[in-house]
Amino acid sequence: MNKIIECVPNFSEGRDRRIIDKILEAIKSVDGVKLIDVDPGKATNRTVVTFVGAPDEVCEAAFRAVKMAAEIIDMSKHHGEHPRFGATDVLPLIPIKGISMEETVEYARKLGKRIGNELGIPIYCYEFAATEEKRRNLANCRAGEYEGLPLKISNPDWKPDFGPDEMTPQVVKSGAIALSSRNFLIAYNVNLNTTSTRWANSIAFDIREKGRVKREGNSLTGKIIKDNLGNAVYTPGLLKGVKGIGWYIEEYGIAQLSFNITDTTAVPLHQLFELACERAAVRGIRVTGSELVGVIPLKIMLDAGKYFLRKQHRSTGISDDEILKIAVKSLGLDELAPFDPKKKIIEYLMEDQTNKKLVDLSVKQFTLETASESAAPGGGSVSACMGAMGAALGTMVANLSAHKKGWEDRWEEFSNWAEKGKNYHDEMLRLIDEDTMAFNGIMDAFGLSQKTDNEKSIRKVAIQQATRHAMEIPFRVMQLSYESMEVLKAMAETGNPNSVSDAGVGALAVRSAVLGAGLNVKINAGSLTDKEFVAQMLKQVNELEEKTRLLENQILKIVNQKIIGV
Repeated sequence: MNKIIECVPNFSEGRDRRIIDKILEAIKSVDGVKLIDVDPGKATNRTVVTFVGAPDEVCEAAFRAVKMAAEIIDMSKHHGEHPRFGATDVLPLIPIKGISMEETVEYARKLGKRIGNELGIPIYCYEFAATEEKRRNLANCRAGEYEGLPLKISNPDWKPDFGPDEMTPQVVKSGAIALSSRNFLIAYNVNLNTTSTRWANSIAFDIREKGRVKREGNSLTGKIIKDNLGNAVYTPGLLKGVKGIGWYIEEYGIAQLSFNITDTTAVPLHQLFELACERAAVRGIRVTGSELVGVIPLKIMLDAGKYFLRKQHRSTGISDDEILKIAVKSLGLDELAPFDPKKKIIEYLMEDQTNKKLVDLSVKQFTLETASESAAPGGGSVSACMGAMGAALGTMVANLSAHKKGWEDRWEEFSNWAEKGKNYHDEMLRLIDEDTMAFNGIMDAFGLSQKTDNEKSIRKVAIQQATRHAMEIPFRVMQLSYESMEVLKAMAETGNPNSVSDAGVGALAVRSAVLGAGLNVKINAGSLTDKEFVAQMLKQVNELEEKTRLLENQILKIVNQKIIGV
């Protein structure tokens, strides 16, 4: 899945499980959407739901959930401790992977327009989706709550962004919705070797954006300084986009710092952890670990792992699994309970465990599958595999060079090469399955019905589109394989001399990947009717093959000179 967004709607029902379950069923009725968490609260009479998936599917699930909530929740009878003004009270969309905030805003507004038009529910857009500055703040949009909605909705300054601007029977029942696109929020606790809530609060106040109350004289007991309106004046904390308090957890017998990171683009998880360690140490307190509440995007965890690897002067061009182990151990995320990345990282939760991938097979299983009577996997997937193997060898030499005794001052140089090689390797691993999927796409197109002229036309177009895609995938393998040779050449020239033969083998592997993938481009070219596209593609194929052979010869010349002096 290339694009992933998260949706965290809050529904104004936290006590009646039958109502909650009907809303959940509406969400789960959309294929491709993964329901991650359901958190009902009796006192607040509110349920927070979290689900993820591709943007279109998530928006469809959100629409169905809003529709169901509007049908079965009557806001005129709702009471709870939490501020609210609608059956679906807030509806935020959050970019997770492969999508920008700007794109997410477009999806949010499109969803808001659909809800307003089709369901007749007023929509107020806040945060990044806000249409004016005063609406960015959720509290402003929801001010007056449900009871104040008739006055708000009739005010020209607070006309809804979408939907009706009058109290129709539907609005009386459903209320309004605050819809947004916002940054991912991390709920994160830091464990301390103390039971003092006072010290925990003091550390949290150092760090959180709000800071601490300003006092006269003694910072702990002095008189609170107030402004002209009688409000307490605060000394700002060290990190913007962070909320925090200290508390004592009886279950664990320790005090914790409890944080919400509201802007993960500005405050990396590891930065907050390191600052907590620093501010705790000032008070003679030690951070013993931390706890992640809910789920987290993969990138944030990888960034943390790479930070600690760089701090140790170690290469970051290692597998994601190894980087995650470093992150978990460095942050102490497994101190209070086991930390399972498969259950805590959004991208891993989204993986389809029922659809077994070629890339997850053992080498033996992959070769046996290739040797079977099935036409796929075939030469395209094998070419991608050879490319991945070649890039992996270049990455290996870079990692060995980064750890070579006496070369400590060059660790960063080789770490950069290793990370570059890993990126090539990871992308070509993905293309192993992508190539087989492209072949299956052609077979599916040929299997379409052709009983009528219209069906024949649809089938013909589908075959052409699938064939074009089946050319583009191996061509991408060619490009990546050729580009990865820069890593192999650099490692042959400057890497650990004891591993120079590995760089040579890598060059041979990626050369074979380029030529093999090229054959797959060519064999599909004959079936494509777009001759201009075919001619351009074959020209590029020939150029890549020629450049690859030249670069391969250069690398092997370097390797042989270092091995036997010839």
